[in-house]
Amino acid sequence: MNRGEIISAIGSILRDTMQLPHAGAFAPTARLNEDLYLDSVLILQIFLNLELEYGLPAVDEIINREDIVTVEDLAGLFADAPAEPISPAAVPEGDGVHGEAYYDIKVHCFVSCVCEGLKKAGLDHRPFYFGVWDADFAVSEQFELLYHTPAISQEFFRSWFETLYGAEVREWYDHGRSKEENLSTMLDLIERRGETGYVMVMVDLFHLPERENKFNQNPFPHYLMIETSGDPEIWNVLDPDYRWQGQIERAKIINAMMQPSVAGGYVFDRSEARAPVDEDLRDYFHASFHPRGNPLVDAVRRIVAAHLDGPPRLQLPALASAVRELPVISIRKYAYEHGFAFFWRALKLPSAEFDIWCDEIEALFQELKSLHYACMKLSQTRDHNFAADVFKRLDNAERIEGRIKNKLQEVFGLWCESRGIAASAAPLARGVSR
Repeated sequence: MNRGEIISAIGSILRDTMQLPHAGAFAPTARLNEDLYLDSVLILQIFLNLELEYGLPAVDEIINREDIVTVEDLAGLFADAPAEPISPAAVPEGDGVHGEAYYDIKVHCFVSCVCEGLKKAGLDHRPFYFGVWDADFAVSEQFELLYHTPAISQEFFRSWFETLYGAEVREWYDHGRSKEENLSTMLDLIERRGETGYVMVMVDLFHLPERENKFNQNPFPHYLMIETSGDPEIWNVLDPDYRWQGQIERAKIINAMMQPSVAGGYVFDRSEARAPVDEDLRDYFHASFHPRGNPLVDAVRRIVAAHLDGPPRLQLPALASAVRELPVISIRKYAYEHGFAFFWRALKLPSAEFDIWCDEIEALFQELKSLHYACMKLSQTRDHNFAADVFKRLDNAERIEGRIKNKLQEVFGLWCESRGIAASAAPLARGVSR
């Protein structure tokens, strides 16, 4: 198929197969995210239908491309020569792991919010990301992977933030009170916010179309930080996780906060923060680190097995929906890079070796993305022969993450030795253990 034919096929898939609500905006130059509202999962769905309906196989190099913006870009992956792996952008001299301009990973909205305060206070926020690489998620009774449920709280992070940095993070949202009562509390806190204070609120990002919803989730619980502006009808909004700040109408924020899908909010003051002591950092690492087993891979393995061999109500066509939130959770694996960066800088280890481990972390994320595609293919075809590729991807991801964890544990031990502290955790670590 030539490029024009592939573009036409993509249009047919969007309109007829996927019945995309925004298919009316389809054009060769239409932007996948901004115009067609396609997230990473829906783009994988296009790849899958191009393979199954038109015989255009989506190899890993295609699945893992991150530089496609328009429909033409997407079609070019199949019409042109086999896609070349994307080379990492060159890092200017002095901007590597030991430089001031080291790239800042954002992969967890609550953590990104409190870390924004740490950065403004001149404190190193990177070790707080220890808790993110295996942050809590859930598997429902229907064997669905869920990044958020009412049972998942921020208590682990809230408690450890106070232990490590000494700043109180107070939950202002009272789950025993009505939405209206909590709204009244929030309005008062926003009005009384000091110069170094922050008011965090959980909103349903699906109801804020002004903000990026890159995972196309509905609902999409997400923490933002709010303050007043010069206009009483407009609020200043800071979204550290998506590196965005700007102004949004007060009424729209309130509407997103009042949705039944969300409930949560915190306040903290960066002026209370101090640098953590080494023993607390050590204990936090142990509380966050799973030396044996990889919870996400283990969970997906259980979900796939349940849909293959479980009760009759769990059918293969439901597998794609069951793993739909995998990208929201797998992106947290980039938090490993913050762990490596913290120890590398403290130990003054060679930047070149750090880059090698960043490549391993990238390989893990891409393998999880390929795993997601393999699950979707197994689900849509209902062909048990494709299960072998799913389990192969699971095994590959487990091996890669095992290597990452082994190295991270090694440099953690070196860091403890350099600080003159025992590598083992304290008998009663402060903070909340898993």
